[in-house]
Amino acid sequence: MRTQCQQTEIEFQELEGRRVVADFEGGYVTSDAGALLLRQVNERLGVVREMAKAFSDTRDSDLIEHSVEQLLAQRVLAIALGYEDLNDHDRLRHDPLMGLLAGKADPTGGDRRHKRDRGKSCAGKSTLNRLELSPDLPVHQARRYHKINYDQRVLDDLLVRHFLGSWREVPEEIVLDLDATDDPLHGRQEGRFFHGYYDCYCYLPLYIFCGDYLLCARLRPSNIDASAGWEQEVPRIVSLIRSRWPKTRIILRGDSGFARDELMSWCEEHEQVEFVFGLARNSRLERAIAGELAQAKKEFESARQAVRRWKELRYQTRKSWSRQRRVVAKAEWIEGADEGKANPRFIVTSLGPDYLQAQPLYEQFYCARGEMENRIKEQQLDLFADRTSTGFMRSNQLRLYLSSFAYILVNALRHYGLAGTQLADATVGTIRTRLFKAGALIRVSVRRVLIRFSTGWPMRDVLCQVAGNLAERFG
Repeated sequence: MRTQCQQTEIEFQELEGRRVVADFEGGYVTSDAGALLLRQVNERLGVVREMAKAFSDTRDSDLIEHSVEQLLAQRVLAIALGYEDLNDHDRLRHDPLMGLLAGKADPTGGDRRHKRDRGKSCAGKSTLNRLELSPDLPVHQARRYHKINYDQRVLDDLLVRHFLGSWREVPEEIVLDLDATDDPLHGRQEGRFFHGYYDCYCYLPLYIFCGDYLLCARLRPSNIDASAGWEQEVPRIVSLIRSRWPKTRIILRGDSGFARDELMSWCEEHEQVEFVFGLARNSRLERAIAGELAQAKKEFESARQAVRRWKELRYQTRKSWSRQRRVVAKAEWIEGADEGKANPRFIVTSLGPDYLQAQPLYEQFYCARGEMENRIKEQQLDLFADRTSTGFMRSNQLRLYLSSFAYILVNALRHYGLAGTQLADATVGTIRTRLFKAGALIRVSVRRVLIRFSTGWPMRDVLCQVAGNLAERFG
C-alpha cells in the first residue's frame, strides 16, 4: 500500500540552469475567490438566512460548532462553485474562503472551542450529511442522529417570495412555464420507477419558472402523469402572487403533458388566469386541417422548402374535456424523402384571437417556452439538481432545494451584477469558470480579511464592474 506523501518540496525540470521547485508554504490560498460576489448577493438578499428559518435544530447549542445557517451557506455556495459531492468538503473545510462564505467569525478556523475542530474553517462531510439526511421521523426514532429537520412549505414559499421581491414595479402580465424532466437514478432510492419514455429508472421532477426565475422544484416519482401535482403547486403559487399583485394577468404555458381538463378548467374558473398548452395530435385533429396540409404540400413541391399554414378551430375531446376550447393548428410540410412529410402541431388556449392571432401565438408565444429548457439544464448540469443519490425521497428533495437556491443566488448575481458586462447572458457554468474560479492569497488579521488576486488575472475589470454594479444596486 502506498504511503501518504510527506514531501515539503517538489523538484521539477530546471529552466536555463535555474532549479524549479514547488513547496506548500504559500499560506492560505483559494481557487474560488470570485465567489466573494456571490457572498455579497447572499448577504444583501438574505437568501440563506431565510432558508435557515425553515429548519428546526434540536442539537445541544453548547456542543455544536456550526449553525444551520452556516451549514446551508457552506453547502449552497459550494454547489454554485461546482462542488457537488459531500466528500469535497473534507478538503474544502480547510479553505478560509469557504469559512468566509459560511459566515464563520474566524475564517481560518483558529477560534474553535473544540480541539477536534481547530484549524478547520467550516464543517466536514459527516456534519453536512446529517443536515441532508433529515427524514421526517418521530422523535424517538430520530433523536440520536437526525436532529435537524426542515419544513418543505417554507422553502417552497421562499422561492416564490424571492421572485416577487425581485420586481420593482407590478407587472401587467407574467408567464409561468411548467415542465417535467427526467432525473436518472442508479440505485434503489425511495420512489424510483422505470419510465418507458426515458428508458431508465428515474424521478420526474416538476419545474415552474417565470422567465429565468425559479418558482417551484418538486421531486416526484416517475410512475405519474407529467402534470401530477399541479393541484398543489399552481394554486399555491397563484395565491402567493395574487396576495402581492391582485390584478396581474397570469398565463400558464406548457407542453401537451399539461393539457388536462382539470387544470384548464381551474384556469377558466379563476379570473385573470389563462393557459397555452401543447396538444397531442390525433386523427380527428389531423382531419380538421387536411385541406391546409394539402395546400402546404402543394406549395412545398413548388418551393422545395418547409411551408406552414395556420388554422383555428373549436375543439372538444369525446370524453375527457368538459367543454370546447380554442385550438390553433400548424399545418406544416417539411423535408423528408422525395415528397417531404407532414408535421402538424396543435396548441390549446384560453386566450382569444384579440390577444394574439394564430401564427404569432404559436411561433412567438408558445415556442418561447423552449428557453425554460436552458434553465433546467443549468439546474441539472451546472448545479447538480440530479444528484439525488440518498435513499430517502425527502433528503433528495432537500438536495434539490439546495441546488435551487444556488441557482437563485447565481441568477440574482446575473441580474444585479453582470448586467452590462460580457457575462450578462452567460450560463451558470460559464460564470463559474470565468468569474468564480480565481486564485487568490488570503491573509486574516484582527482587523480585516485581505484577499489578493493575481495581478495578471484576465477577469479583473469584469470583477470590478460587477462589484460596482452590486454596490449601486444594494447601496
